[in-house]
Amino acid sequence: MVSSPHGVLHQHLQQFAQLSEADWQLADEFWYFRTIARHDLFNFQNSVCRQVGFILKGLFRVYYVDPKTEQEHNLYFIPEGVFLTSLKSLLTKTTCPYLIEALEEAELLVIDYDRLQQLYTQSHGWERFGRLLAEQYFMINQTRSESLLTQTAEQRYIDLVENQPDILNRVSLGHISSYLGIKGPSLSRIRAQVARK
Repeated sequence: MVSSPHGVLHQHLQQFAQLSEADWQLADEFWYFRTIARHDLFNFQNSVCRQVGFILKGLFRVYYVDPKTEQEHNLYFIPEGVFLTSLKSLLTKTTCPYLIEALEEAELLVIDYDRLQQLYTQSHGWERFGRLLAEQYFMINQTRSESLLTQTAEQRYIDLVENQPDILNRVSLGHISSYLGIKGPSLSRIRAQVARK
């Protein structure tokens, strides 16, 4: 039996933050369904992010555009079953310098940050959710920063293959090259080298 979107979110929240049935009842009506067409944006560059989304279906890329060269730089790929937001923008109410684009038709359940703030005051479970969400994004950012500083492009590619293997079938080679910080011909060479090992 296929769960409803809210059922899927409810189950994930129980696993992610050990939310109780009472916690869920407080928030159920605040989460609403949102679809985002392929190549449309979850948030706009230089606007304040005001939502947290839970990805039910689809894949997103987080990227920024260099104002001098107008070149795009991919930072992350975010698949189903993950909470999606621009955390710094959300928490500080400052504009977000990057964009979050759907690479596929996407379905999410979203909650407005004002509603989350309300829940934090009502429930320790929701406070725990907020802390764990911040910790998750901190770890993603830290891991990404360290990989760019300490790993070669080949090591970053191997990490991507090992940790997010389905991304390679869902994302263009151009986007993967950008994520790895290299040009297309270099990616072809790395893929050939890894295949030979």
